[in-house]
Amino acid sequence: MKNYKTVHVNVKNGYDIKIGENLIQTLGEEISSMVSNAKVAIISDDIVYAKYGKNVEEVISKKGIVAKTYVFSHGEENKNLITYGKILEFLATNGFDRGDVIVALGGGVVGDTAGFVSATYLRGIKYVQVPTTLLSAVDSSVGGKTAVDLIAGKNLVGAFYQPSLVLIDTNIIANLPKDVFLDGMGEVLKYSLLSKDVFDLLNSSNYSISELIYLCIDYKKRIVEEDEFENGNRKLLNLGHTPAHAIELLSQFKITHGRAVALGLRIIVNYCLKINRITQGEYDSFVNIYNKFIEDEKLPYTNKEMYFASLSDKKRLGDSISIVVIDGIGKPKIEKIKRTLLEEVYS
Repeated sequence: MKNYKTVHVNVKNGYDIKIGENLIQTLGEEISSMVSNAKVAIISDDIVYAKYGKNVEEVISKKGIVAKTYVFSHGEENKNLITYGKILEFLATNGFDRGDVIVALGGGVVGDTAGFVSATYLRGIKYVQVPTTLLSAVDSSVGGKTAVDLIAGKNLVGAFYQPSLVLIDTNIIANLPKDVFLDGMGEVLKYSLLSKDVFDLLNSSNYSISELIYLCIDYKKRIVEEDEFENGNRKLLNLGHTPAHAIELLSQFKITHGRAVALGLRIIVNYCLKINRITQGEYDSFVNIYNKFIEDEKLPYTNKEMYFASLSDKKRLGDSISIVVIDGIGKPKIEKIKRTLLEEVYS
């Protein structure tokens, strides 16, 4: 009996997202049904590999598939062109070709890096996302955005390249360390502002991890199907991310992405209340949800520091920058503002 949920992303190269318990044990079977006589390159970081790497290698090898693994040091600071280049050399040295498969085993850093490698190695090779954090499960593993960072800013080099499969094992997500799980709640809080369904679920007293992940992904997949290459409404998914990327850059990535997004959302929600885009009741309801999951703290940077850090944001075009605001819960809107107004947003 099927014990998982499936979300199909209906884009040009469509794929399934499977959400359920113990799905990591089905990885070898999934790959063997996808390709024949293939090799698999498992890309992971040192922390994730220590927990799940050997198991994944065994699951794949049991299907008679040759698996080779590349492990790099964890952390956003390693999502860069140096790591990217080393993985490319690893693939070439080990004779991987277009008929083979890459498995991204890890959180957002691993998924973004391995995805960009997959998009560019031999001009494209299949890859499977196996997210191991809540943040990557609800957001970065879905939708085909791949990238690495430059010193000047986050995700400035990348490509749109959809995975062939996303496999989300809810046992892994449910057993995350508390700080890693709560870090992922930053992106979940974003979906609570974008989707009334997610907002209502988080306001309820009882829900499953599977249901929460499903609702977040279902919202994102509908946006991706409408706008695969972020020419329009997909930019709504950047809610809170303009200030978040500035926070990450200023902290030299010591403030994690999820935490930065949570702080970024507070900035945007405060701004929307100030300019009467949301009611006091909506503001209070969001703050109540926020306080359930996020330890409140003051933004450690000045308005001016945030402003200058945002000038390297890829959403800037000339004198303007696109930000996402809300006209109420579940009513996001993209607005282009003069970059000089950012200081007012950050106030």
